[in-house]
Amino acid sequence: MEHSVSLITTLAAGFGLALLFGFLAEKLKFPALVGYLLAGIVLGPGTPGFVADVGLASQLSEIGVMLLMFGVGLHFSLNDLLAVKKIALPGALVQMGLATLLGMGVALCWGWSVGASLVFGLSLSCASTVVLLKALEARGTLESMNGRIAVGWLVVEDLATVLVLVLMPPLAGLLGGSVEAGEPARPLWITIGQTLLQVTAFIALMLIAGRRVLPWCLLQVARTGSGELFTLAVVSAAIGIAYGAAELFSVSFALGAFFAGMVMRESDFSHRAAHETLPLRDAFAVLFFVAVGMLFDPGVLIEEPLHVLAVVLIIVLGKAIAAAGLVVAFRYPLNTALTVAASLAQIGEFSFILAGLGQSLGLLPQEGLSLVLAGALISIALNPLLFRAVDPFRRWVLQHSAQARRLEHREDPLAVLPMDTEDKYLEGQVVIVGYGRVGRGVAEALQERGIPFVIAEQNRERVEAIRALGMAAVSGDASDPATLIQAHIVKAAMLVIAIPEPRDVARMTDTARALNPAIEVVIRTDSRDAAQTFRQSGIGKVFVDEEELVRGLRQYVQARFKPGEA
Repeated sequence: MEHSVSLITTLAAGFGLALLFGFLAEKLKFPALVGYLLAGIVLGPGTPGFVADVGLASQLSEIGVMLLMFGVGLHFSLNDLLAVKKIALPGALVQMGLATLLGMGVALCWGWSVGASLVFGLSLSCASTVVLLKALEARGTLESMNGRIAVGWLVVEDLATVLVLVLMPPLAGLLGGSVEAGEPARPLWITIGQTLLQVTAFIALMLIAGRRVLPWCLLQVARTGSGELFTLAVVSAAIGIAYGAAELFSVSFALGAFFAGMVMRESDFSHRAAHETLPLRDAFAVLFFVAVGMLFDPGVLIEEPLHVLAVVLIIVLGKAIAAAGLVVAFRYPLNTALTVAASLAQIGEFSFILAGLGQSLGLLPQEGLSLVLAGALISIALNPLLFRAVDPFRRWVLQHSAQARRLEHREDPLAVLPMDTEDKYLEGQVVIVGYGRVGRGVAEALQERGIPFVIAEQNRERVEAIRALGMAAVSGDASDPATLIQAHIVKAAMLVIAIPEPRDVARMTDTARALNPAIEVVIRTDSRDAAQTFRQSGIGKVFVDEEELVRGLRQYVQARFKPGEA
């Protein structure tokens, strides 16, 4: 009896070639991601030889997107999103608008219609969340302030793109595309209202009911003691909610999975859920990149090289420059601007969906879809290299540009303590780097003992909120000596580094001890390997567990300070 084994064949070929090309890419000092994309090109219909099932690969890659977005939700709470709303919301919308105009302008110059140019520009405006997450995870900056701003920015882009996907079919006829026969025409305001109502209903359901039901269900499964059931519960929740969101509320799979993870974060088992689903997320994420490669037709590189170059320049340079300019305009440091710029200098899954829908509606020509895929492939391959270039480029710009130095150290009322700050915050105080969950715990421990402290925090909106509570805080990157100087590290008693992934610990502590040789240093890190390295170097007192840090800090301040000392 003959059986259809296209699924097994696609998995075997996809994983096998991805492993081979990924290994070769790493040996040649290229990102493994490039190898996964090349594997997809080899398996795709654009190259001779064996052709895998493109449809199956695309569906399998959707599972990878869902699981990856679910993992992001487990680490990214609603409070994190709201904390960056002042930069992520206007920044994402303005940047999408500028990128769309760039794409439209180029397409109009090629003689395309207004509708085709609009769809083409929109396809180039939305970056890939999957690519961004892989880059941030590889750099260990997913939970840093720069990472949260970048992820929040892309979440806003995803929400805007969902709205575009819903509005495109009813607007197709107006833009010069085809309209399905027999489909009743509805007023635009009804379509927009229904879309907003559906998205709002889904978010409300997840935040109100989901925040109670999902953690409770996970607790019941964990009590059985079965590791298999626990993993199954997590995966079922991620994929089931994503599917239900798409079917019932017309929300994308990725966005549904993201909110599922975000509400499950309320559970005490969120870290275990993230850890146990990581191998599955990685495996299916590989299939996503293989599927992207399978859709690519290498012939477009030969037939339309100038068009491909224009698309790549819009994605890699146009979007990056626009994003960096917007971040700098919001008074964030150059490092944040460059990180966000690198994050957005690529396109991915939503671009494919937009371009495919545009083609099915008769708006976008086949050439447009091929150019979008070419731009995605090249920008995804270049993106890890752009991230690697962020720090060297920042140092070079600051060294050679007086304007960049002025922007980096310009007058910012939140970057310095107010003139009326009490003396107790200027001498003998504790300087806390970061005001996330750990930083808040440290601040509360110090407040209980009446110990003065100054908080150094990158998020300007969070600094505003801290000052509104009557606490002393400065905005800036604590790896920059200027920020520690403004926190009056020179006469401080202790430096507490309370950020999740302290990548610049050595620079912070070296600066602090150069300005204040007698200062005590306390470090909190998520990585036990990093903790061991810090302890061996004698860089300071190191903690991995948050509660242990707060307990140890309480004991230390009892011995170091007198109660109520100012």
